[in-house]
Order: sequence, then C-alpha cells, then structure tokens
Amino acid sequence: MPKPTFYNLNEEKREKLIEAAKEEFSRVSLYEASISNILKKACIPRGSFYQYFEDKEDAFFYLLNEHAKDQHENFLQRLRNNEGDMFKAMADLFYSALIHSQEEGQNNYLRNVLLNKNYKIEKEVTRYIRKGSDDSRFTQVSELVDMDGLNIKDTEQLYHVFEIVIAITFHNLVQCLSNDYTIDEAMLKYKKEMNIIQTGLH
Repeated sequence: MPKPTFYNLNEEKREKLIEAAKEEFSRVSLYEASISNILKKACIPRGSFYQYFEDKEDAFFYLLNEHAKDQHENFLQRLRNNEGDMFKAMADLFYSALIHSQEEGQNNYLRNVLLNKNYKIEKEVTRYIRKGSDDSRFTQVSELVDMDGLNIKDTEQLYHVFEIVIAITFHNLVQCLSNDYTIDEAMLKYKKEMNIIQTGLH
C-alpha cells in the first residue's frame, strides 16, 4: 500500500500519478510495466516515486485495491436493483465488464489484469465480496441477497455458492477476453454455465 507521503500529495498531483500508473498497467502487464514510463507521464523524478510507493508492484496493487472497492459498491447496487437476485446482479456485472473492455480495446486496465492474473491478483480483486480479513464486506452482500430464492440453509452455504459463482465469472471473463468473443457469444456461454448452478445437477 502507498506510503503516508502519497496521501499528503495534493489531489491534482495524486490523480496525475494514479492515471499515469493506470495507463502503464493498461498498456502492459505488471511484470512488463516500466516505472520510467509512469514517471514520464506523471512528470515526477524517480526519487519521488519511491517516496510514494515501495515499487511498481506496490502501485499496481494499490490500483487493484481501489478497483475492487469500486466493484464491491457496484455489485451492492446491482443487488439492490435486482431485488436480491445474486445471479442477475452478477450477470449485470459481467456484462458491464465486457462492454467496458470492448470500448477501451486492448489498452484496458481490467483486460490486462485478467489476462495476466495470478492467485494474488484474483484474491485482491474479489476480496470485497469474499469472506476473510473483513467479514463486514461479505455481510453487506449477504444482507442484500434474496435467500428465499435459493435452495440453501444459511449464510455459510451462501458463501460457498459465491465462491463458485465468482470462479465461473472470472473464468468466463478471461476466456471471453482472450478469445475475443462478441458480447452475445460471451453472455450466451456465461448464462449457460450459470444456469447449471441455478438449476442444480441432481
């Protein structure tokens, strides 16, 4: 996470640095990203960067954490809009990610993150939906889910259903982005797989 000096920056300089980092991580993966490119775009000296972040990975995961926070709030709103139907809410989120990726093309932050993801990246993206270090995040989700519409007994089972739904959603996003599916093709594949979870196997 950023050093205290990062938060002491005035808003304009902080936003300029964030945008420069996001642009670089949208262009290439974390491992190919160049701190020099970030410095050039943000118009700051190399020494200043290390006053704000430990290294480029620190900056990358700060951006990813901020994105995860936004997606958590986004998902909560979609749950409200869909009257607690978690499958419809997740499908909305999936569709939104596909649309955004196509609009931005190859230079897309989310596309780059997903196509170069590892366990640490996936864990960070989903930390605000999963249980873990901050169970209050999962509680926010579980309180909005319409449990009457699900064949489960309690929030513990709901958590495991979410684990499955998140895994399917991530798998489909990666497949669709890497294979350049159309929106219609991607949604058809996703809905087929989600329907199996909704209807059950036995």
